[in-house]
Amino acid sequence: MTRIITEQSLKAFQEHLYEEEKQSATIQKYIRDLRKLMDFAKGRELTKKTMIRYKESLKENRQYKTSSINSYLVAANRYLEYMGWYDLRVKTYKVQKEAFLPEEKDLSREEYRRLVAAARRTGRNRLALLLQTICATGMRVSELEMLTVKAVRRGTADIYCKGKERQILLPRALQVELLHYIRTRKLKGGVVFQTASGKAMDRSNIWKEMKALCREAGVAPEKVFPHNLRHLFAKTFYEKSKDIGKLADILGHASIETTRIYIKTSSCEYRRQLDGLKLVFS
Repeated sequence: MTRIITEQSLKAFQEHLYEEEKQSATIQKYIRDLRKLMDFAKGRELTKKTMIRYKESLKENRQYKTSSINSYLVAANRYLEYMGWYDLRVKTYKVQKEAFLPEEKDLSREEYRRLVAAARRTGRNRLALLLQTICATGMRVSELEMLTVKAVRRGTADIYCKGKERQILLPRALQVELLHYIRTRKLKGGVVFQTASGKAMDRSNIWKEMKALCREAGVAPEKVFPHNLRHLFAKTFYEKSKDIGKLADILGHASIETTRIYIKTSSCEYRRQLDGLKLVFS
């Protein structure tokens, strides 16, 4: 059988991922990553040598980080497994785990405050409340559509994501703000953060609105994206509780190893902690 990656096989693979109940964003990323392999193969039959050359070409392209390359290879391997071409799979590159969070990506509590203040100052009250909702609960941006008027009135939101169900408690101060927003918008039911047509806000639009806020807030754009608010929640919660198991449950993580990524400190913060030990005597 000829082993060629085609549009028809990509469509079938996409349907397979849907039936596996993968998240929409995950499915889109797999297909997007596979198109890179498709472009590389240029209609030629896939062989083990082709796959190795593809892997090497990604590494030679200096614009890709090793983690990004591995993402492309994982997508390729999943597709190859689906097609039954197990012998064509390639190994991912080993990556040394970063001990610290890169300083240029570490959103501080003060920067978060400036983002919220800038949103309010410029009349973007919905965005200001949305930022606080993610940061005060640790919700994923994709989970905002499960925050309904009914959930706000109850004070808890039932979240179903990645095959798992969990309950998120709304801090009282946040609940009060959300209830005021609901009354102001005269929302009778449905999703709290919705468009004019009543549909849940799209994650790409949320991302764009956040990026547009950076200049007014004086915060570097590379630090501002929804997932960083989730990270800030995780770090703040862990600083207060030191309970990584409870944090994993709140975030909906199956593994504590995933949660550890969320509570990494920046190198500057780690240096301050080391200096505070005062274990060097002059």
